[in-house]
Amino acid sequence: MLLRPLLAAAALTLVGSTMVAAVGPAGPADSVTANVATPGAFHGYGFDQCLAPTQKAMNAWLGRSPYLAVGIYISGASRACRSQPNLTPTWVSTQLQKGWKLLPITLGPQASCNARFPRYAHDVRINPDPGTQGHYAKARAQGLAEADKTVAAAQALGLSAGSTMYYDLEGFDATITRCRDSALAFLSAWTREIHTLHYVSGVYSSAGSGIKMLDQARVNTPTAYHLPDQIWIARWDGIANTSTTYIRDDGWRPGGRMKQYVGGHNETWGGVTINIDRDYLSLGSARAPAESHCHGVAVDFSDYPRVTATADPTLIKAMQCLLKEQKAYAGRLTGTLNAATLASMSAWQKAHGLHVGPSWSRRAWMSLLATGQQPVLKFGSIGPSVRDLQRTLNAATLGTGLPVDGIFGPRTDTALRAWQTDVGRIPTGVATTSLWAALVSGLRP
Repeated sequence: MLLRPLLAAAALTLVGSTMVAAVGPAGPADSVTANVATPGAFHGYGFDQCLAPTQKAMNAWLGRSPYLAVGIYISGASRACRSQPNLTPTWVSTQLQKGWKLLPITLGPQASCNARFPRYAHDVRINPDPGTQGHYAKARAQGLAEADKTVAAAQALGLSAGSTMYYDLEGFDATITRCRDSALAFLSAWTREIHTLHYVSGVYSSAGSGIKMLDQARVNTPTAYHLPDQIWIARWDGIANTSTTYIRDDGWRPGGRMKQYVGGHNETWGGVTINIDRDYLSLGSARAPAESHCHGVAVDFSDYPRVTATADPTLIKAMQCLLKEQKAYAGRLTGTLNAATLASMSAWQKAHGLHVGPSWSRRAWMSLLATGQQPVLKFGSIGPSVRDLQRTLNAATLGTGLPVDGIFGPRTDTALRAWQTDVGRIPTGVATTSLWAALVSGLRP
């Protein structure tokens, strides 16, 4: 694959597990540098719709829906929603700060044999003229120009370098040679220019046309085209994975696939209804940053039983360490319930409305483990707060036994929903502000 070095000229800084552009391409520097690159590494659920939702809708869906990624149409003369009243730099930065993964989409010139386009009087289709050399120079020029427009729109919205830009190539008859080859030439030039401008390239298309075309080029002519870093497969089979029989299993794996697995339909979350497509994303490597507590004290356990004077010293030391991190204990990490530890335990219990005594209950563990940063978490979330949630769920219910890995995957989702059900809450699988408060209070079945 003939690709220019990705992000070669971008200065990047590691923030958590996300690369943030410190110096982006020319554009509104303040908005570009303030935001993390998106979507980054993410394995979970998303949705897309034509019109970017209102902030009220985004807030409602963050707290109740399973989705943590959202597709937004930022550019392209052929997009149905040319007017995006909600889509502003503030909207973008707000969603990123709240934890949403954004999927910026461009819908510009479409395949020349697609009868549904041009959509408007003045937009154009991809030029199918192969030219004297058969290189489809006109289509390539269109692709380059569209990439420049895409990045300009991204920069105006504050989407940082390192973010993925997705080109929407709607389904077409890929058996028509000039239609297919001109579309491939267009996408090749688009991807090359996206890379030159320090962004990541993604292509959305139907499994049986555009995606199949890209996969055939990957296998049959791997050095002839600049292929996208990620593919977004439109295959409405109702299965939340990234598989399709239209392409080979090894293409864009691991970590380079998404699938739109359900087409347009209404869904209601938090009292807000939106017409959406459903997506499943498997992008990058799901890996949480390593943690260290009190210079190497172990605090991750599959169970957090009651601590008494005869308890395992490892558990006592973990409790002392966590209390120290909360500035609630200033003594040494002895692994014993000495006088300083007992005093700190009593002060914590009293401050959190717990039974005050010389033992440390599961409720006390919960209050300690859940205290700290409390962002909204759901399937696909990664980071230190997920570890806090996993530890707290292990303390809440005997036998939960979650691995404390910082990755909100299927087991964490199941455990959270089980706890919600057991304590009489709606099993949303979403850790919200009110849910964190319940955990800090030590709410148990």
